[in-house]
Amino acid sequence: MKTVDSINFSGKKALIRVDFNVPLNETFSVTDNTRIRAAVPTIKKVLADGGSVVLMSHLGRPKDGPTDKYSLRHIVSEVSACLGGVVVDFANDCIGEEAFMKSQALKAGQVLLLENLRFYKQEEKGDAEFAKQLSGHGAIYVNDAFGTAHRSHASTAVIAQYFDSAHRCFGYVMAGEVDSINKVLNGAKKPFTAIIGGAKVSDKILIIEQLMKKADNIIIGGGMAFTFVKAMGGSIGKSLCEDDRLEIAKSLLEQAKASGVQLAIPVDAVVADNFSNEASFKTADIHSIEDGWMGLDIGPKSVAMFDEIIKNSNTILWNGPMGVFEMSNFENGTKQAAYAIVEATKKGAFTLIGGGDSVAAINKYHLADQVSYVSTGGGALLEYIEQGSLPGVKAVEA
Repeated sequence: MKTVDSINFSGKKALIRVDFNVPLNETFSVTDNTRIRAAVPTIKKVLADGGSVVLMSHLGRPKDGPTDKYSLRHIVSEVSACLGGVVVDFANDCIGEEAFMKSQALKAGQVLLLENLRFYKQEEKGDAEFAKQLSGHGAIYVNDAFGTAHRSHASTAVIAQYFDSAHRCFGYVMAGEVDSINKVLNGAKKPFTAIIGGAKVSDKILIIEQLMKKADNIIIGGGMAFTFVKAMGGSIGKSLCEDDRLEIAKSLLEQAKASGVQLAIPVDAVVADNFSNEASFKTADIHSIEDGWMGLDIGPKSVAMFDEIIKNSNTILWNGPMGVFEMSNFENGTKQAAYAIVEATKKGAFTLIGGGDSVAAINKYHLADQVSYVSTGGGALLEYIEQGSLPGVKAVEA
């Protein structure tokens, strides 16, 4: 991959697509600056070379043009702080006259943040003319927004065509993400275990099918496990289940058997009489949950079984929690999976955490620095595994 390391930015203006889609509280303060901090090394490389930087990003999903709550002006001070106090100028538009005046006046070492790209519907439509206008802000295009690389938007996939191959590259976030996924998909040291959780089988069918071709073990957790259990003939009480996906679950179980992949389904569950942390709860065999009870976490036998698989793996991909980890009574399965992944990492396994809930879990238990890589893009990661590449990656590599 061609990264910012292959370009000297001295006297050059870099137009960097970053993913600053960060959460804000009611006073518009940034509550989690992970994505901003992730982009700092790329920005600093350009500035250290003696270049200047124009940053563009989206924030939220504004429906009707400019909306103050989605304005990127709210994050200017946070970006400046993350850059160690570098002054960050702000343009009230991304393609208006003021924006171009500011970008053209930039000098070496200076940074400009453009207003939210999604204030223009042309961004999400992948409009070529809009992309061409944006391209006028810089001499070199840098894509460092992995979280949006799966979208064919103007600033992520279309814009690259307005820069020749010598003047477009990836930032460190993009390069790190793609390198980590390729390590898992194309260079996985065996045994390779994928841990797939979350609520719905329907959201994960494609990823499970792709992983069947690569993984030795696929651990199933979360609400989606009950669709598999019911497909196997189990009684699941009032646990979450997609009845219209039972045949697909059966088919996946058969595919795993035929291809020699261990599809590990939980054997017990922590069940509750209500979806609440205050509910009565107990442990039950996952195939015989009584009526009126629902599974909200994996049970101790499943934890031990999964623990054994994880600790004996050399490559691990984790996408999705084992239970409702946001509630303290139903977090043990997810917590123990996280600790097992850390143990495997210590023994030399390559461990990739991807997907919003898995990242939230690894951060909740303060273990992010004890695994190999934490992905910044949930949807992008899944789509990369399903498709083998992404529009934002292909555009820069073309």
